[in-house]
Amino acid sequence: MPPLSTLAAPRRTGRAAAFLRHARHVITGNGVTAMAFGLFGLLLLVALVGPWLVPYDPMATNAAMALQPPSAAHWFGTDVIGRDIFSRVVVATRVDLLIALSSVALAGSLGLTLGLLAGWYGGLLDRVVGRVVDTIMAFPLFVLAMGIVAALGNSIGNVVLAMAIINLPFYLRVARAETNVRRGSGMVEAARISGNSDARILLVHMLPNILPPAMVQVSLNMGMAILNCAALSFIGLGVRPPEAEWGILVAEGAQYLMSGEWWVSFFPGLALMLSVFCFNLLGDGLRDLIDPRQRT
Repeated sequence: MPPLSTLAAPRRTGRAAAFLRHARHVITGNGVTAMAFGLFGLLLLVALVGPWLVPYDPMATNAAMALQPPSAAHWFGTDVIGRDIFSRVVVATRVDLLIALSSVALAGSLGLTLGLLAGWYGGLLDRVVGRVVDTIMAFPLFVLAMGIVAALGNSIGNVVLAMAIINLPFYLRVARAETNVRRGSGMVEAARISGNSDARILLVHMLPNILPPAMVQVSLNMGMAILNCAALSFIGLGVRPPEAEWGILVAEGAQYLMSGEWWVSFFPGLALMLSVFCFNLLGDGLRDLIDPRQRT
């Protein structure tokens, strides 16, 4: 009989190949999904390698080139102190995506874990989690984020924490509701009869069925996190200047719109719009990619 290691390797390879075939089917089977994944890939590429490819130092000033319109030398024009807007928009992509990914990862991991436990065990834990959700949702979420950042200070870490707190209830609710629905299902009863522990049932049987609706929420929260981060920076409570961030760039150019220097705010706003548009379209594709019932 061959060793177990030699049997496990082809099995893992087969699963990976099946998942890749399923991913190709999901992405290529819908034009909107393919466009969303293409935009997401472009955003990731810009965030990863863009800062090394920009034509100018995003912090370098040149008073002689202040408020120059878009041209071959400066594709997006320059701002009031002569900084290249294209370079600053590209560099800002990393900052905004980092804040959005970090906050959603923190809220998602904590929210799904607490929601799973609350829905599975019920009792006091379920009541406490429910009250936490009700308390957070009682506030206008952006106002709550403003209060957290104003109290703790406007650093990137505090912005991430504020975004995670206002996104936490969405994952708590999804995980808690889905676990309550499936707790008495035949799948769970069969797993119990087979001798599986609670931890194994939650991780192997519950979590894969909760992830599809959670991934739709992840996509929507990514877009909202980018918007809220830009809004906080726009009013002076987010990332601090002169750091390049889309909300800061829009705020810096807002006062020049009436005098005709439209490019200072337009291009950062366009990048912001495209990123939110991308994540709003990405949800259905992520759900189909993760959902085990979609794999044939």
